[in-house]
Amino acid sequence: MRRLPVYLVLDTSGSMSGEPIQQVNNGVQMLVSALRQDPQALETAFLSVITFDTSAKEAVPLTDLPSFQAPTVTATGTTALGEALSLVADCAKRDVKTASATQKADWRPMVFIMTDGSPTDDFQKGLARFKKEKWGAVVACGVDSADVGLLQQIAGEAVVTLSTADAKALEAFFKWVTASISTSSKSVQTGKEVEGLNQLPPPPPEIQVVV
Repeated sequence: MRRLPVYLVLDTSGSMSGEPIQQVNNGVQMLVSALRQDPQALETAFLSVITFDTSAKEAVPLTDLPSFQAPTVTATGTTALGEALSLVADCAKRDVKTASATQKADWRPMVFIMTDGSPTDDFQKGLARFKKEKWGAVVACGVDSADVGLLQQIAGEAVVTLSTADAKALEAFFKWVTASISTSSKSVQTGKEVEGLNQLPPPPPEIQVVV
């Protein structure tokens, strides 16, 4: 079986405290619950959660949907986005299976990054490490005052923004990510990888595509 690895890279810095971090927890649970109802996603998608505040950590390693247990994350500290990029690259290098005589390669991983601020660490070092791996669709979401220019360095044209971190906006983001993973799961089963925003479902009104 060719797996579709999906990495959620989520900002858990102090500025996400209160309603935003509560909605992140709710959003991950909602995403997993919805994908478990999708036969193609259930068969194909494997999910990991990486969080970053003062440091980055692998909250949940790459796991099949039936076994996945959503983490409870809290908001504290600064914004180590560079370290998060390095960590997701290291995890993908470890996780993603390459082709051999006995197995097919996994599909290229999808990455969804969400942050509401600017990096407080060595962003360029993390970005250089991130760029060394082979990715499928990479989407970066900037919330509120996030630095869109930096996100474009990560995800190119696949940058979206939320003008606010309220419950409605974050719920819309996680629903859209869920739909995007479902779309990709169906696509890879026909042999086609999703590579950009134009192949994903249209974002809802709460999400603006950066042009």
